[in-house]
Amino acid sequence: MIRVVLADDEKLIRSGWATMLSVHNDLRVVGEACDGREAVEAGAGADVVLMDVRMPRMDGLAATQELARRSPSTRVVVVTTFENDELVWGALRAGAAGFVLKRAPASRLVEAVRLVHTRDAVLFPDALRRIASPRHGTAGSRVPVELTPRELDVLRHIAHGLNNAEIATTLYVSKETVKTHVKNILDKLGARDRTQAAVLAYELGLVFAGAGGRA
Repeated sequence: MIRVVLADDEKLIRSGWATMLSVHNDLRVVGEACDGREAVEAGAGADVVLMDVRMPRMDGLAATQELARRSPSTRVVVVTTFENDELVWGALRAGAAGFVLKRAPASRLVEAVRLVHTRDAVLFPDALRRIASPRHGTAGSRVPVELTPRELDVLRHIAHGLNNAEIATTLYVSKETVKTHVKNILDKLGARDRTQAAVLAYELGLVFAGAGGRA
């Protein structure tokens, strides 16, 4: 059972999300919040929080950052109108595990909740690559990174949305070997999850945001 908290200042939107999720036996809404402060309180200890960006008292970015500090196991999915890529990017850097459009169909919302809960792949990598494109290499050498050639290969595949099994097949290695590489990558980058690793990889210029994706 995946325990989900809904955070949006509009009750109608929260009700819509709740209806979408209620028909799935593996998803259970365990709390709601109408502002960022409530989102932090209700979301701490939950599995997944659907988080609006623009909310009163504390916005979604600050709430996401506070949740990452207070409840590291909680995954945040930012739900956005996609009007401002900077806000989405800020949320990802603050610790969000992914994002989804408010106008997305119910199946996309459910997919987002399940995917970030498994932590086995980056959520909607094509969209991530699009908003990452202007930021490629912007961090310069801010974070010293020493990844092996194989770890760089794994990181590129992470950024492109492949899960561990797909990476293992592509690189002709075992899934356990991939898991070890992923752990080492997260440790070296100081990233809390795969999405954070992908975001930092784009900023450091380790992965290109263009179609080829090769650094």
